[in-house]
Amino acid sequence: MNKGEHTVLGVHVEDEQNARTAPGIELGRRIDEGRARAGLSQEQLRIQAGLGRTTVSQAISPRGPVPSVDTVTALARTLGLPLGKLLQLQWRAKEEEQRVGITASAVGAPGRPLGQWEPHELEVHPAGPDKDVSDPGTPRARVLPGYVQRRHDRVLAEAVRDSAAGRSRIVVLVGTSSTGKTRACWEAVQPLANAGWRLWHPFDPTRAEAALAELGQVEPRTVVWLNEAQHYFGDHTFGERIAAALHRLLMDEEQRPVLVLVTLWPEYARQYTSLAAPSGDPHSQVRELLAGHMETVPDAFDAAALTAAATLAEQGDRLLAEALTRARDSGLITQDLAGAPELLRRYEQATGPARALLEVAMDARRLGVGLHLPQAFLTDAAPDYLSEHDYDQLTEDWAELAYAELAEPVHGKQAPLRRTALRPPRRPPAPATSAEAAAQRPAGPVVRLADYLEEHGRTVRRRLCPPASFWHAAHTHLTRFEDLRTLARGADSRHRLQWVYHLRHRAAALGDTSVLSFLAMAHEEAGDREGAEGLARHHAVHGDTHTLVRLAELRQQAGDREGAVLVLQQAAAHGSTSAVLQLAELQEGAEHQERAERILGQRIDDGDTRAIAQLVQLRHDAGDGEDAEARARHAACQGDTHLLSLLAQLRENAGDRKGAEALALQAAADHEDTDPLFRLAEHRYKEGDRTGATVLFQKAAAHGNTYAMALLAGALETAGYHERAERLLQQVADRGNTDIIARQAELQEQNGDRKGAERFLQYAADHGHTPALVRLAALRREARDREGAEQLLQQAVDHGDQSAITPLARLREEAGDREGAEHLFQQAADHGDTRALADLVELRERAGNSDGAEALARHIAGQGDTIALTRLAMMREKAGNKEDAEALAWKALDHGDRSCLVRLVIAREAAGDRIEALARQFADQGYPRDKSLTSQRLRDTLLKLWPYGLDPDGVPTPPWQPIASEFLG
Repeated sequence: MNKGEHTVLGVHVEDEQNARTAPGIELGRRIDEGRARAGLSQEQLRIQAGLGRTTVSQAISPRGPVPSVDTVTALARTLGLPLGKLLQLQWRAKEEEQRVGITASAVGAPGRPLGQWEPHELEVHPAGPDKDVSDPGTPRARVLPGYVQRRHDRVLAEAVRDSAAGRSRIVVLVGTSSTGKTRACWEAVQPLANAGWRLWHPFDPTRAEAALAELGQVEPRTVVWLNEAQHYFGDHTFGERIAAALHRLLMDEEQRPVLVLVTLWPEYARQYTSLAAPSGDPHSQVRELLAGHMETVPDAFDAAALTAAATLAEQGDRLLAEALTRARDSGLITQDLAGAPELLRRYEQATGPARALLEVAMDARRLGVGLHLPQAFLTDAAPDYLSEHDYDQLTEDWAELAYAELAEPVHGKQAPLRRTALRPPRRPPAPATSAEAAAQRPAGPVVRLADYLEEHGRTVRRRLCPPASFWHAAHTHLTRFEDLRTLARGADSRHRLQWVYHLRHRAAALGDTSVLSFLAMAHEEAGDREGAEGLARHHAVHGDTHTLVRLAELRQQAGDREGAVLVLQQAAAHGSTSAVLQLAELQEGAEHQERAERILGQRIDDGDTRAIAQLVQLRHDAGDGEDAEARARHAACQGDTHLLSLLAQLRENAGDRKGAEALALQAAADHEDTDPLFRLAEHRYKEGDRTGATVLFQKAAAHGNTYAMALLAGALETAGYHERAERLLQQVADRGNTDIIARQAELQEQNGDRKGAERFLQYAADHGHTPALVRLAALRREARDREGAEQLLQQAVDHGDQSAITPLARLREEAGDREGAEHLFQQAADHGDTRALADLVELRERAGNSDGAEALARHIAGQGDTIALTRLAMMREKAGNKEDAEALAWKALDHGDRSCLVRLVIAREAAGDRIEALARQFADQGYPRDKSLTSQRLRDTLLKLWPYGLDPDGVPTPPWQPIASEFLG
């Protein structure tokens, strides 16, 4: 029997800390069978039994601790199970645990005691050669250099103290490769070892799968070790679920205390915490988890840390002494200790074939391919990375020699490209996914690129598009769906459209149904309607009818109503409720109407409140206004009054103005909801019925609608009824809504009533709304009352409104007081207004201090804000200094901001300049692919230049068509 395995009452167990005895397993099985018979999920059972989530999960699990008597009693009563038999099993399970020496605190808990871990098992970088030991028979000991504490160590220490005191904490260390993040975490948790804490490093079969599978089983007093957390949060299948589970773990009273330690590279931290694109939010849970918990680990030691390291070196720490001799000037001590300089030297001095393999691996990792790179893929991709000379010198065994060269370790610990192995799956695959799982495992050996070289590649090769052999080898050898999808996205962002299609086609041929929608759209755009429908139907067979519905939308937009109906009918046949509802809109007939109503009724029964509005509109459009009104009134009685507003608008649109008004008035009277009245008034105002709108605004105001009061005040002000207007404004102010008065001032200004706007702004300011002073100052400035504007802005600043500092500084600049303006911009920046520093950059540029402007812009960018670089680049572009503008845009890109180059390309296209060279360079490094307006405009520009995309070498791709989808049969 293997180490760690044993038999308990005839049950073979791999690890006694992770399994129950036979009575405990039987107890969990009976509870779980009772849950299944009752038709309850674990969450529903938890709620009905009044128990914690972890308590229920562990009670059912064959690997969790034996539940308490109270837990068994609560579950038995909830499920109607025989309590006596379950308690007998519970007693026997506890007795057997004591007999075989299994304690409840150890059973089922992920990880092992912290003191049993060795730092290198947790991915602490080795440093220097192994230390010789006196006994030749003893393995050579791994040594660590002395540890130098820095600012982030204080944050970790505080989190450890909180955890020891019983509070759950999370700390996220953000830093580049080999900066000491993992070592810092290791040093921080040592005080917990003597307190009996465990440490869990989720790893097998993959990091993400292991984390999600066992997070619910984490015991109190456990360190959750998420090193290189992009392997957890970046997983497109599990990442968000892992973040949600961690958040739940940190909040769970029953599992406190736990300490979650996370390390991340900066680029991943930016990716996970950036604001969501309009097209979707792939990292919302991760962003929420990380918010407020990130601590930066600097690349270099500062003066204090270097002094501390020197002291340790003087006390005999040889490793630190050697590192200081090599890296003291740069401060990159941890990188040196981790072997980074030697790795870099090995890359730069490698033979041609070895360097080519490293660059393939660098490109694969920076474009998102997984850690384990198939050796066959690297070998097949390498030829186009070789110079003509190196390619001519290749021998038959070139690959074998190159891999051997790259496998030679640095300091005996790291290698530029090392052979690795995928761990075999430990759990039986689900029958439905066994074929897919087989396709996911690469054939042949796999290798892994050294972390430091991976990050170095992201920097030095970021502007390069991989050559043709890379894409061909990826298409030929890669089998993981995620790798193929990620590379397709990378090809798309580089405008390599033909490879986008072929990589997705390859993924689909291997069984990845998630790409079928993209392929269907490609066939539809190419005019292959039959192929598009076939792919969409294939997608629907696998449970996703969205593609068919999207095809119908495209055909309807193109004016092909009949084609849209045919595709919607196919989607409806596969169970798409949205297709049924759209068919009811496009086609007349009782059959479609009744089917749509049945679906909406079912959705309402399931608690979908949006379906009520759809049903009301459907009944109204079908001519049954009485039923629509009854449903809307019923919903209003239940607290959902927005349906009355919808119904009032439907009646208004149908010409029933009295009926619409009656509904709106009833909503105000019966439900204290004036929104229907207000919306109806707005609609009549836009339609030109000023009199009818005013009457409704008056009625809404009479029922307390402050927006209506402000609008009426505006109308009275414009008509000259200043006192009546002021009385209404006073009512608005009394309700604490001075911001509404300020917004109404904007409307007065838009309607040409400048004096009224100023009176409203002054009124809002007099009642404590200081932003109104800033806007009022702007009006005074436009009227060339510079002195009055400055007084108002100073008044706003005196009241604590920092937003007034920047416009005040601009006034000083216009008056010729550049020194005073610069002082004010700096003051605004000191109060957290980062845009003020960008204003200061522009001030220096306008003053002719180009060097000072650029130096400040680069300094700001180094702190993570590139807006100054972007604004400076566009100023240089406007001044005709295109070379400088382009250099600044690339500098912004170096700091992770692509938007500057996007704006530059768009600006040059608008000016009629030739943009092919810049656009091609931008495409080579990849541009943002989201739904933002600038991104869409850039894509339109590239499609106009190169409608069929670019080849990997940047040459325009000749016309091509999507190929037949033979994998569909």
